Amino acid sequence: MSFGDGGPFRGPEGPGNGGTPDWEALADASAARARRKKWLLIGGGALATAAVAAAVATAVVSVNGDGSRRDTGKHASELPTADDLPTELPAPEPSFSSVAPPPPPDPRDYIADVKKDRLPVDTDAFFPDEELTAGGRTYARGATHRTKQCAATTQGALGAILTANGCDQVIRATYSRGGVAVTVGVAVFDTEAQAQRTARLATGGLASLSGSGVPVFCRDGVICRRTANSYGRYAYFTVGGFTDGRDATKADKDVYATGDDLTDYTFRRIRHRGEVQASAAADITTT
Repeated sequence: MSFGDGGPFRGPEGPGNGGTPDWEALADASAARARRKKWLLIGGGALATAAVAAAVATAVVSVNGDGSRRDTGKHASELPTADDLPTELPAPEPSFSSVAPPPPPDPRDYIADVKKDRLPVDTDAFFPDEELTAGGRTYARGATHRTKQCAATTQGALGAILTANGCDQVIRATYSRGGVAVTVGVAVFDTEAQAQRTARLATGGLASLSGSGVPVFCRDGVICRRTANSYGRYAYFTVGGFTDGRDATKADKDVYATGDDLTDYTFRRIRHRGEVQASAAADITTT
């Protein structure tokens, strides 16, 4: 048996020559094999170490509520980057009180009792306009009058009713248009109950007020239209008819229209008084 050039056996070539081993070559080959095995072992260990380190570095570890740790299974490549995070915090939501705000003051409360009704009580408070327009009709103001002698401003039984219910004063004004005149009188009380009772029991009527261009009217038994109402602590009355002394009838629309216009005007003046005071009280509450 023979090997080609470079084999571990060398000797004279020829048939039947077994040859002798080259011990030096065999030793070199064994050393080379040992070196290759050593480097393979070193290289494999390094690769294994690198793989373990990579796994540890990329694993995401979270802490449970009891202090233990668990692997979330997410790695660095799966975590949000800085670009994914919100740049601004959301604006805080407005908070509202669960307590409902108090209702606005009722204007009527401020004209129902003398303790709350603190605005001046005079002619200008109720009849400030020298001319007023209502329903497309314009009326001129005539005489005005104010007195604490309530009964003196009445005819018939109304005076006694005013006095019995605690009337403090009566303010009157006359307005006229086209031969028809109406006197309006506001009787002032301390409470709403007194005013309501007076209007409900009213008989007789208000005495007309002449002067300032308006002649005497609705006197000496002349038939005129009379009304009685109340709002808050005020009872208000009208007497209206013709300035030429004629009797008024239900067919005289001008007498009724003038009386209704003046009644509505007086009611609105009283209500306005309550609104002004209620508005002032609301401003104080909100400041």
